[in-house]
Amino acid sequence: MLVKSQVKYIQSLGQKKFRDPEGVFVAEGPKLVSELLMSPHLPLVTLYAVKDWLEINRERLATLSSHQIVEVRNSELERISFLATPNQVLAVFRQPSFTGLPLKQGSGISLLLDNIQDPGNLGTIVRIADWFGLRCVVCSPDSADVFNAKAVQSTMGSIGRVQVSYEDPAAYIDRQKGLPVYATALGGTSIYTMERISRGIIVIGNESKGIRESLLSRIPHHITIPRIGEAESLNAAVATGIVLSHLAL
Repeated sequence: MLVKSQVKYIQSLGQKKFRDPEGVFVAEGPKLVSELLMSPHLPLVTLYAVKDWLEINRERLATLSSHQIVEVRNSELERISFLATPNQVLAVFRQPSFTGLPLKQGSGISLLLDNIQDPGNLGTIVRIADWFGLRCVVCSPDSADVFNAKAVQSTMGSIGRVQVSYEDPAAYIDRQKGLPVYATALGGTSIYTMERISRGIIVIGNESKGIRESLLSRIPHHITIPRIGEAESLNAAVATGIVLSHLAL
């Protein structure tokens, strides 16, 4: 059974200003929570679930201590859920701590996101990075928060496998000495004519404005997805998937 203080605490985690000091985030739904429970990078704080889900997952939860599991009624789950339709289980996890950088200087591919505003887009991009084997996504400080509930849902568990960090894009590029940098922009080289790459930084810009000019002007390689039809633009996550499918080795 939930107590008032628990309800208030979980509801507060919907805001970044309360999540970050605690170093936690919320995940919901059987599939997502089950996947995150298997991640070595995401310690569980507390799990809130209805009786049926707890019984079905009794073996999986056997290693958890009793104070980490709270049985709730459906009506109680509705009070703490961030979903329009609550789905059996909600869990509070520690924000991931990765040992070492997934991208070592001079090898691999990373994504650099410049001012991605939609949490759903951001979460989907993290999921796409995971699909193509990328382990590093760097976001500009003005990008959406990857621990936003919508972003977490959109990662579909990839938040436990891909390191997402926030820093000044120009500073990040400067630190990666010797790595080629590719900016997605209109008028660049067609990705269909390029050879695949095994190392480098691919920069994805804001959903409506693209990469800010001060950053774009610093990047030597501009690449583009040629437009055939009449659509004005592509969703940032969709564009990321297309670019990686043609360039990632």
